[in-house]
Amino acid sequence: MRTWLTPRRLLSGALILLVLIQLVPSWLWNTNPAVVSQPTWDSPQTQALVQRACFDCHSNQTTWPWYSYVAPASWLITRDVISGRRHLNFDDWQSSLARQDRFPLDQQIQREVSRGEMPPSYFTLLHPNAALTDAEKQQLIDGMAKTVQAK
Repeated sequence: MRTWLTPRRLLSGALILLVLIQLVPSWLWNTNPAVVSQPTWDSPQTQALVQRACFDCHSNQTTWPWYSYVAPASWLITRDVISGRRHLNFDDWQSSLARQDRFPLDQQIQREVSRGEMPPSYFTLLHPNAALTDAEKQQLIDGMAKTVQAK
């Protein structure tokens, strides 16, 4: 039994598995639908911060990097974008406002940004320009509160 599990065979098996998982076509969901409706931004600064830190997952203007087409990263990225658009989509703004659950949208944004949950740390590792300083986080929270109130 031990002679069967040689490092060479384990490596070969891992490479074969890596090639086979490429056949799961999650990249078919890597789409950018048309813009339906956008917020009336309170300021160009708020819009710029949101575009920089949030648009890749929370809009229909996602930038799909090369690794978003390679499994298993493609599975995770596609899942995050679909989930992000479902929770808040700046390019389908009226639907996002209509889906406000228990908390108003501005409170949800404040909670997620102030806790450091958005943008996620694993995203900012690959996209350092999306990382926000504490001052930018507060500016984003304040600007989004005004934007949501303007509807």
